[in-house]
Amino acid sequence: MSMPSGTELLLIFGIVILLFGAKKIPDLAKGIGQGIRNFKKEMKDDEATASSTSTEAPKSVEASTASTVETPKDQVKQA
Repeated sequence: MSMPSGTELLLIFGIVILLFGAKKIPDLAKGIGQGIRNFKKEMKDDEATASSTSTEAPKSVEASTASTVETPKDQVKQA
């Protein structure tokens, strides 16, 4: 599918004007622009968050804080 020619673009633009009116078109364009801007901002924030979490070193667990598994007292043989 190729790009629309000049006359097709004029026809599409004319239909848009008929549907929305000449006063609503700037508002629609402003809303679309803000949506794209917010989307790009969120994508940059996600990339920054992902890169900061991937560069952190893994945390080590100290031996004193590690939990141990205890055996139930009824299963322990008394010597």
